[in-house]
Amino acid sequence: MRQAYRHALIVGVGTGLSASLARAFAGRGMKVTLTARGAGKLAALAAELGATAHACDAADAASVAALFAALDAGGEPDVVVYNPSARLRGPIASLDPAAVAHAVTVTALGAFYVAREAVIRMEPERRGAVLFTGASAGVKGYAQSAPFAMGKFALRGLAQSMARELHPKGIHIGHFVIDGAIRNPGREEPADAPDSMLDPDAIAASYCDFLDQDRSCWAWEVELRPWVERF
Repeated sequence: MRQAYRHALIVGVGTGLSASLARAFAGRGMKVTLTARGAGKLAALAAELGATAHACDAADAASVAALFAALDAGGEPDVVVYNPSARLRGPIASLDPAAVAHAVTVTALGAFYVAREAVIRMEPERRGAVLFTGASAGVKGYAQSAPFAMGKFALRGLAQSMARELHPKGIHIGHFVIDGAIRNPGREEPADAPDSMLDPDAIAASYCDFLDQDRSCWAWEVELRPWVERF
Protein backbone atom coordinates (compact mmCIF):
# COMPACT_ATOMS: atom_id res chain seq x y z
CA MET A 1 0.00 0.00 0.00
CA ARG A 2 1.26 3.47 -0.94
CA GLN A 3 0.14 6.72 0.61
CA ALA A 4 -1.12 9.62 -1.49
CA TYR A 5 0.24 12.91 -0.17
CA ARG A 6 -1.50 16.26 -0.53
CA HIS A 7 0.38 19.00 1.35
CA ALA A 8 4.13 19.42 1.86
CA LEU A 9 5.64 21.73 4.46
CA ILE A 10 9.32 22.50 3.92
CA VAL A 11 11.06 24.07 6.90
CA GLY A 12 14.22 26.02 6.13
CA VAL A 13 13.94 27.02 2.47
CA GLY A 14 16.74 28.55 0.43
CA THR A 15 17.81 28.47 -3.21
CA GLY A 16 19.32 24.98 -3.31
CA LEU A 17 17.92 21.60 -2.28
CA SER A 18 14.87 22.98 -0.52
CA ALA A 19 13.82 24.91 -3.64
CA SER A 20 14.25 21.73 -5.71
CA LEU A 21 12.09 19.85 -3.22
CA ALA A 22 9.40 22.52 -3.44
CA ARG A 23 9.35 22.28 -7.23
CA ALA A 24 9.28 18.48 -7.13
CA PHE A 25 6.37 18.39 -4.70
CA ALA A 26 4.44 21.04 -6.62
CA GLY A 27 5.05 19.03 -9.80
CA ARG A 28 3.27 16.11 -8.14
CA GLY A 29 0.20 18.29 -7.61
CA MET A 30 0.83 18.85 -3.92
CA LYS A 31 0.08 22.02 -2.03
CA VAL A 32 3.41 23.46 -0.85
CA THR A 33 4.13 25.61 2.19
CA LEU A 34 7.56 27.24 2.50
CA THR A 35 9.19 28.57 5.65
CA ALA A 36 12.32 30.48 6.55
CA ARG A 37 13.32 32.85 9.33
CA GLY A 38 12.62 35.69 6.90
CA ALA A 39 9.60 34.98 4.68
CA GLY A 40 10.43 37.84 2.31
CA LYS A 41 13.16 35.85 0.55
CA LEU A 42 10.59 33.19 -0.32
CA ALA A 43 8.34 35.49 -2.34
CA ALA A 44 9.72 34.64 -5.80
CA LEU A 45 9.65 30.87 -5.28
CA ALA A 46 6.20 31.04 -3.69
CA ALA A 47 4.89 33.02 -6.67
CA GLU A 48 6.48 30.57 -9.12
CA LEU A 49 4.83 27.56 -7.50
CA GLY A 50 1.63 29.06 -6.16
CA ALA A 51 2.91 28.17 -2.70
CA THR A 52 2.37 29.91 0.60
CA ALA A 53 5.23 31.32 2.66
CA HIS A 54 5.57 31.78 6.41
CA ALA A 55 8.25 33.12 8.71
CA CYS A 56 9.42 30.57 11.26
CA ASP A 57 12.47 30.28 13.47
CA ALA A 58 12.96 26.52 13.74
CA ALA A 59 15.21 26.98 16.79
CA ASP A 60 12.31 28.52 18.72
CA ALA A 61 9.68 26.05 19.95
CA ALA A 62 7.04 28.78 20.24
CA SER A 63 7.64 29.92 16.66
CA VAL A 64 7.28 26.35 15.42
CA ALA A 65 4.07 25.83 17.40
CA ALA A 66 2.66 29.08 15.99
CA LEU A 67 3.47 27.97 12.45
CA PHE A 68 1.56 24.71 12.79
CA ALA A 69 -1.36 26.43 14.49
CA ALA A 70 -1.56 28.85 11.56
CA LEU A 71 -1.61 25.94 9.09
CA ASP A 72 -4.35 24.03 10.92
CA ALA A 73 -7.12 26.11 9.42
CA GLY A 74 -6.07 25.44 5.83
CA GLY A 75 -5.34 21.73 6.01
CA GLU A 76 -2.51 20.14 7.93
CA PRO A 77 0.62 19.10 6.01
CA ASP A 78 1.00 15.35 5.52
CA VAL A 79 4.64 15.64 4.39
CA VAL A 80 7.03 17.66 6.57
CA VAL A 81 10.66 18.19 5.57
CA TYR A 82 13.26 19.56 7.99
CA ASN A 83 16.29 21.14 6.30
CA PRO A 84 17.94 23.65 8.68
CA SER A 85 21.41 23.12 10.04
CA ALA A 86 24.16 25.30 11.47
CA ARG A 87 27.88 24.81 10.93
CA LEU A 88 30.43 25.96 13.46
CA ARG A 89 34.06 25.09 12.86
CA GLY A 90 37.19 25.31 14.97
CA PRO A 91 39.39 23.48 17.46
CA ILE A 92 37.34 22.07 20.32
CA ALA A 93 39.21 24.12 22.91
CA SER A 94 38.41 27.41 21.18
CA LEU A 95 34.69 26.90 20.56
CA ASP A 96 32.25 29.21 22.32
CA PRO A 97 29.76 27.12 24.36
CA ALA A 98 26.83 29.41 23.58
CA ALA A 99 27.55 29.25 19.87
CA VAL A 100 27.79 25.45 20.06
CA ALA A 101 24.47 25.27 21.88
CA HIS A 102 22.84 27.40 19.19
CA ALA A 103 24.29 25.29 16.37
CA VAL A 104 23.03 22.07 17.92
CA THR A 105 19.64 23.64 18.55
CA VAL A 106 19.22 24.64 14.91
CA THR A 107 20.42 21.31 13.54
CA ALA A 108 18.77 18.88 15.96
CA LEU A 109 16.51 20.36 18.61
CA GLY A 110 14.62 22.36 16.01
CA ALA A 111 13.99 19.09 14.16
CA PHE A 112 12.40 17.73 17.31
CA TYR A 113 10.20 20.82 17.66
CA VAL A 114 8.98 20.47 14.08
CA ALA A 115 8.59 16.68 14.19
CA ARG A 116 6.63 16.83 17.43
CA GLU A 117 4.09 19.28 16.03
CA ALA A 118 3.79 17.24 12.84
CA VAL A 119 3.30 13.93 14.63
CA ILE A 120 0.68 15.36 17.00
CA ARG A 121 -1.41 15.99 13.89
CA MET A 122 -0.48 12.85 11.92
CA GLU A 123 -1.00 10.24 14.63
CA PRO A 124 -4.82 10.51 14.79
CA GLU A 125 -4.94 10.04 10.99
CA ARG A 126 -2.36 7.21 11.05
CA ARG A 127 -0.70 8.59 7.94
CA GLY A 128 1.95 11.09 6.85
CA ALA A 129 5.70 11.43 6.40
CA VAL A 130 8.44 13.34 8.21
CA LEU A 131 11.73 13.68 6.34
CA PHE A 132 15.05 14.95 7.69
CA THR A 133 17.99 16.24 5.63
CA GLY A 134 21.11 14.78 7.21
CA ALA A 135 24.76 14.68 6.27
CA SER A 136 27.78 12.40 6.39
CA ALA A 137 28.65 14.28 9.61
CA GLY A 138 25.80 12.34 11.22
CA VAL A 139 27.66 9.08 10.54
CA LYS A 140 31.29 10.14 10.99
CA GLY A 141 32.69 13.15 12.79
CA TYR A 142 35.28 15.36 11.09
CA ALA A 143 38.14 17.25 12.72
CA GLN A 144 37.27 20.77 13.87
CA SER A 145 33.61 20.19 13.07
CA ALA A 146 32.33 18.83 16.39
CA PRO A 147 29.19 21.02 16.68
CA PHE A 148 27.96 19.98 13.24
CA ALA A 149 28.61 16.30 14.05
CA MET A 150 26.84 16.67 17.39
CA GLY A 151 23.76 18.09 15.69
CA LYS A 152 23.69 15.65 12.81
CA PHE A 153 24.31 12.60 15.01
CA ALA A 154 21.38 13.72 17.18
CA LEU A 155 19.23 14.27 14.07
CA ARG A 156 19.96 10.75 12.87
CA GLY A 157 19.15 9.32 16.28
CA LEU A 158 15.87 11.23 16.35
CA ALA A 159 14.91 9.85 12.94
CA GLN A 160 15.83 6.28 13.82
CA SER A 161 13.90 6.38 17.08
CA MET A 162 10.87 7.97 15.40
CA ALA A 163 10.88 5.33 12.66
CA ARG A 164 10.75 2.51 15.20
CA GLU A 165 7.91 4.21 17.06
CA LEU A 166 5.86 5.59 14.18
CA HIS A 167 6.20 3.25 11.18
CA PRO A 168 3.77 0.82 12.84
CA LYS A 169 1.36 3.76 13.19
CA GLY A 170 1.41 4.54 9.47
CA ILE A 171 3.80 7.52 9.60
CA HIS A 172 6.81 7.18 7.31
CA ILE A 173 10.06 8.62 8.70
CA GLY A 174 13.02 9.34 6.44
CA HIS A 175 16.60 10.42 7.11
CA PHE A 176 18.72 11.37 4.09
CA VAL A 177 22.48 11.21 4.48
CA ILE A 178 23.78 13.77 1.98
CA ASP A 179 27.40 12.69 1.61
CA GLY A 180 28.92 15.34 -0.62
CA ALA A 181 28.62 18.93 -1.79
CA ILE A 182 25.34 20.04 -3.39
CA ARG A 183 25.22 22.25 -6.45
CA ASN A 184 23.71 25.63 -5.71
CA PRO A 185 23.32 28.79 -7.75
CA GLY A 186 26.88 30.09 -8.16
CA ARG A 187 28.37 26.85 -6.87
CA GLU A 188 29.07 24.38 -9.66
CA GLU A 189 31.60 21.59 -10.04
CA PRO A 190 34.70 22.10 -12.24
CA ALA A 191 34.29 21.44 -15.94
CA ASP A 192 36.82 18.61 -15.74
CA ALA A 193 34.85 16.86 -12.98
CA PRO A 194 31.26 16.52 -14.22
CA ASP A 195 28.68 15.27 -11.72
CA SER A 196 31.18 15.37 -8.87
CA MET A 197 28.62 17.32 -6.84
CA LEU A 198 25.08 16.25 -6.00
CA ASP A 199 22.37 17.67 -8.25
CA PRO A 200 19.63 19.12 -6.00
CA ASP A 201 16.91 18.13 -8.46
CA ALA A 202 18.18 14.54 -8.40
CA ILE A 203 18.19 14.57 -4.60
CA ALA A 204 14.61 15.87 -4.64
CA ALA A 205 13.66 12.99 -6.95
CA SER A 206 15.08 10.58 -4.37
CA TYR A 207 12.89 12.15 -1.68
CA CYS A 208 9.88 11.62 -3.93
CA ASP A 209 10.88 8.02 -4.62
CA PHE A 210 11.04 7.51 -0.86
CA LEU A 211 7.49 8.80 -0.47
CA ASP A 212 6.36 6.33 -3.14
CA GLN A 213 7.61 3.28 -1.24
CA ASP A 214 5.04 0.63 -0.45
CA ARG A 215 4.62 0.35 3.31
CA SER A 216 5.44 -3.36 3.14
CA CYS A 217 9.09 -2.33 2.59
CA TRP A 218 9.50 1.15 4.06
CA ALA A 219 13.07 2.38 4.45
CA TRP A 220 13.98 4.83 7.20
CA GLU A 221 17.33 6.03 5.77
CA VAL A 222 18.83 6.70 2.36
CA GLU A 223 22.47 7.65 1.72
CA LEU A 224 23.21 9.75 -1.37
CA ARG A 225 26.66 10.54 -2.73
CA PRO A 226 28.27 11.51 -6.06
CA TRP A 227 29.27 8.58 -8.23
CA VAL A 228 32.95 9.58 -8.13
CA GLU A 229 33.22 9.71 -4.34
CA ARG A 230 35.49 7.16 -2.72
CA PHE A 231 33.91 4.99 -0.03
